[in-house]
Amino acid sequence: MKKVFLVCLLIFFSCKNLRTKTYEVGHINTSLGDMYFWLYNETPLHKASFIELSNNNYWDSLSFNRVIKDFVIQGGCPDVPEGFSNSPYLIEPEFISEIKHLYGAVGMGRDDNPEKLSAGCQFYIVHDSEGIPRLDQNYTVFGQLFKGFEVLEKIATLPTDSLDNPLNKVSIKVSTLKLTKKELVEHGGVSFLEDKND
Repeated sequence: MKKVFLVCLLIFFSCKNLRTKTYEVGHINTSLGDMYFWLYNETPLHKASFIELSNNNYWDSLSFNRVIKDFVIQGGCPDVPEGFSNSPYLIEPEFISEIKHLYGAVGMGRDDNPEKLSAGCQFYIVHDSEGIPRLDQNYTVFGQLFKGFEVLEKIATLPTDSLDNPLNKVSIKVSTLKLTKKELVEHGGVSFLEDKND
């Protein structure tokens, strides 16, 4: 009887471990360090797009090609006059009034299309310490940096040319991690566990 009880106990804890909740987190490895950011459930189209492209290593040969101190660091698509013609697709805007362009906000770029459709590939991270309210409800924010602010600072303050390209290329490797609550806390993302995404 003891053996049966022990086996049942082991099965119970094994199943419990298999059901451990995880949280999807964006990760950007750069030549200057790593950045981690929360992916908002409130912007499901942008979140799904980011996860799909990162899983397919879409960005891994690209770089932060537009760097403007006290504004944003941007990468993922060529920033050219033709707009985002090289984007794999466009995404319907997902403007959420509570999600703003705060310092460290991660958003998707776009050209001047009237529907305000996001380019699937061009993302940016806000460097302005006071945020950029004029971008709210105009560009979709789909994430928020919680670790790697020193890396954001290093990139945003790099010397650039007249087109805002860093003089020294900042290569990127983008991935999506699935972190447990414990791992998220260890990475400094505990505040996001207390909001409505949890």
